[in-house]
Amino acid sequence: MDHALLISLMVFAVTLFFMLWAYSLMGSRQRVRAWGERIRGKSPTVEVTQTEKGIAYLNTVFLKILERLGQATKPKDQTETSRLRRALITAGYRGAQAPIIFLGTKLFLALCMVGLFFVFGAEYLRTLPANWIPLTGLACALAGFYAPQFWLSWAITHRKEKLIKGFPDALDLMVVCVEAGLGLDQAIARVGEEIKLGHPELAEEFQLVSLELRAGFTREQALRNLGERTELEDIRSLIALLIQTDRFGTSIAQALRVHSDSMRLNRRLKAEELAAKLPVKLMFPLILFIFPSLLIVIMGPGIIKLMRDIFPMFSQ
Repeated sequence: MDHALLISLMVFAVTLFFMLWAYSLMGSRQRVRAWGERIRGKSPTVEVTQTEKGIAYLNTVFLKILERLGQATKPKDQTETSRLRRALITAGYRGAQAPIIFLGTKLFLALCMVGLFFVFGAEYLRTLPANWIPLTGLACALAGFYAPQFWLSWAITHRKEKLIKGFPDALDLMVVCVEAGLGLDQAIARVGEEIKLGHPELAEEFQLVSLELRAGFTREQALRNLGERTELEDIRSLIALLIQTDRFGTSIAQALRVHSDSMRLNRRLKAEELAAKLPVKLMFPLILFIFPSLLIVIMGPGIIKLMRDIFPMFSQ
């Protein structure tokens, strides 16, 4: 194949991949407009342009390619597949084909990294010994193959931080709803609706609990599923409290109020702990960077004047 044609194909494939990825993150303007109309209390109008249809078609084709690649690398052990599915659910990806697409993305990026290196690093490869070329290609393939795994770990951590950030507000709102006379199921559904704009990730989790309750799940099972999806100790402690309250018939409002006060105290203690660690963390930057600069600025002119007085040759 011609060298220029190969470069063009590789650039096109990588550009298409990042365009589809950016489109999936940003969403279309139509969806943003629909959200604005929902906020204003209007029924959203659905208008699909030809450009959006074309992008949706390309996205569908690309996902099918990733599914084919994922089937080739799908582990035979169902335990590995279940572990990957749980990790993707924790990161917020609940599609039935999410594990297959993730595995296909790993293989696709590995092939792209190898192809890009051998295309754009051809001049560099000529300077390498012959036995280094396979090792270099293997290193590029491993980098592309494991990059999605690092991204998945980052996505899980980032989503957990968002859930933790919105959980205190959701808990306080749940206390208000229960004390106002709503049942626990109705309070969960109402909280999911109210925090949708401020904390969409946590609202999605509460809405899933509400949907599971409507689908016939027991309250205990729906709450335990919430704990398994989020993998957060604060949420699991609330779930254990709600299950015990429901089992023994105690007051839910009082239990939520006590738990909310306890969590507020724990957050204050964590903030005080972080503040106490701050001087220790600042010590090394102060010693290595700030103090030497201050010494140079403060003592530098005096040292120069002293050296000029002691050694007249410096004054010439």
